[in-house]
Amino acid sequence: MAAMGQEDDDIDHYEVLCLPSGEEGAALTIEQIEKAYRTQSRLRHPDKRRDDPNATADFQRLASSYKLLRDESLRRQFDARLRGRREAAARAAAAGVKRRKAVSDLEERERAAAAGQPTNPEELAKREMKQKAADIERELEEFRSAKQAAPSGAGATSAYGDKKGGASQDGVKTDKGKILKVSWDGSADSYTAAKLEKLFQKFGEVEDVVIKTRKSRSKGSAIVVMGTKEAALLAIQNHFSLFPLNVAPVQESGGLPARSTQAHESRTSNIDGAGFSDLEASVFRKLQEAQKRKQCG
Repeated sequence: MAAMGQEDDDIDHYEVLCLPSGEEGAALTIEQIEKAYRTQSRLRHPDKRRDDPNATADFQRLASSYKLLRDESLRRQFDARLRGRREAAARAAAAGVKRRKAVSDLEERERAAAAGQPTNPEELAKREMKQKAADIERELEEFRSAKQAAPSGAGATSAYGDKKGGASQDGVKTDKGKILKVSWDGSADSYTAAKLEKLFQKFGEVEDVVIKTRKSRSKGSAIVVMGTKEAALLAIQNHFSLFPLNVAPVQESGGLPARSTQAHESRTSNIDGAGFSDLEASVFRKLQEAQKRKQCG
């Protein structure tokens, strides 16, 4: 057999001799191949398989494969062809995976399109940013409307629902040196007025505690009115003992507006009064940051 015929292209001659194929087969020695041939020729000789009509053809194929594998040149060619088959099979498998992935992505986009959702990740991000900006704009507008609608004489309602620590009915304003701004990470529900009062009583008498109503779930704030300036200063100097609360003096000019003798029942009463400007500025800042992110996107 000087050369392999076209009919041998699909035959794995290692497997014909019941030997391992691939890289392992290419590493076999001539002695191992000869031993396998002798074993198989005894088992598969036509004289031992008289009832098998394919015995002669099988034995001839065995002899042909053995002859090819003994020829170093033909064996190298055959090993190279086997290697090409394996690489082609690997490429076909990879192409199949890519094809299935492409089909899956296409089906996902079709489902998203049918549901009226954008399929482009950038479009999704822009839509989300636009929604956030709209939410902040709406929040700011609500605060503005609330501030304009609130009666000028009505301050933030006490968390206890009465005039606790409020100004007297003759309109006397609370000294701003006694007023502290308190903030913390978390919602407004993380701290109650009673809990804040108990924390600040170790520095002196507490006249009033006002929890600010905010939509933010990541930040809470309140106004604490101490009985004296000295008590407020002591709380500021020892703010580290109140961690994770942040404590600072009120920066607005003037004092805390006098409180009406009747609790204001509207929703806006919880956001007006001392510290409202800070809240409004915070909303402005959030809006500006959202607009910058939208422009960068």
